[in-house]
Amino acid sequence: MKRFFWMTLLVLAFASACRTGTVSRVDSPNEDLTVIGMCQVGAESDWRVANSESMKAVFTEENGYRLLFEDARQKQENQITAIRKFIQQQVDYIVLMPISESGWDSVLQEAREAEIPVILVDRMADVEDEDLYAAHVGSDFLAEGARAAAWIEEAFPGEDPVRIIHIQGTQGSTAQLGRTAALEEAAAAHPHWELLAQLDGDFTQAKTYEVMTDYLTALPDGGDIDVVYCENDNIAFGALQALEEQGYPCGRKGVNIIAFDATRGALAECLNGKIALAVECNPLLGPLVEEVIQTMEAGRTPEKHHYVEEQLFTREDLTAALVDSREY
Repeated sequence: MKRFFWMTLLVLAFASACRTGTVSRVDSPNEDLTVIGMCQVGAESDWRVANSESMKAVFTEENGYRLLFEDARQKQENQITAIRKFIQQQVDYIVLMPISESGWDSVLQEAREAEIPVILVDRMADVEDEDLYAAHVGSDFLAEGARAAAWIEEAFPGEDPVRIIHIQGTQGSTAQLGRTAALEEAAAAHPHWELLAQLDGDFTQAKTYEVMTDYLTALPDGGDIDVVYCENDNIAFGALQALEEQGYPCGRKGVNIIAFDATRGALAECLNGKIALAVECNPLLGPLVEEVIQTMEAGRTPEKHHYVEEQLFTREDLTAALVDSREY
C-alpha cells in the first residue's frame, strides 16, 4: 500500500509540473552541442528555400550544433509561438526571419529576460529598443532598389514617359519596404515616370500571375508598359507568364522586367532576354550567421548589421556556364 501511495504522489507531481509549463532544456545526446532555435518565414519562394538550405548546411551536429527548425507558414503568430517554444526549451540562440517588421517587442523582451540572444536574418524587426536583438544579417533592400532605379534611369535617358507597373512583396516586410521606398523616391524625382499601378504579389508566382492577369485584362487594348518592377524573382515569373499570355513581348525591346534575388531561374530568363535586369539578393546567409554566433561564443559583441555583397545582372553579364554554376 505504501509503495502505491508514493508512486501515486510521484505521478501527480510529474503531471503538475507538465501543467505549469515547466520545461527543461531540450534533451541532446551531446551536451557540447550549441542549440539553435530557428524560425523561418516559410517556403514561399526559391530564395526562401535556398536560405533555409544554407542554414541547415551550416548548423549541423558535425559542426557542433543542434538545429531546431520551425516553418511559420507565412504567419507571424506562428513565429511568435515558435519563439516562446524555444524559450521554454532553453535554446542557446534564436535565429528569426521576421515576416513583417512590427509586432516583436513583447516576445523579444521575453527572450532577453531568458538571456537568449536573438539574431535577425534577412528582414528586420522595428522595435523600440534595438538591444532586443543581438545582430542582423541580410541585405540592404533600399540600396538594392536604388540600384534598380538607377538602371531604369540609364535605360530610359530621355524625357519620354516611362510607364511602370510595380508589383510588391509581402506588405510590411523589410524587403518590400526598402524596395518600394527606392522606387517611389526615384519616381518622385523623375516627373516623366508614371507608376501605372502598385499590385500586391506577396512574393509568390501564383498570386502575381492572378493580379497581373486581372490588371492586364482591364487595360485598354495596346496599353503601353515600359517596366514591371518585381520585388522578387517569383513575382517576376508570374508577371512574365501573365504578360506573354496577354501578348506583351518581354525584353529590352518590349516590357522590361526587373527582378530581385537573381536565383538560377531568373538568371536563365535574363540570359534568354525575357528579364531585363536581375538584382542580386544573396540567400546564402548561414556562414554569416555562424560568424555572429561564434563571436558571441567567444565573449565578444558582434557588429549590429552584417550586409552581404551583391551585384546586378543583365543579359550581357551572363553565360550559360555562369547560370548553371549558380548555387541557388
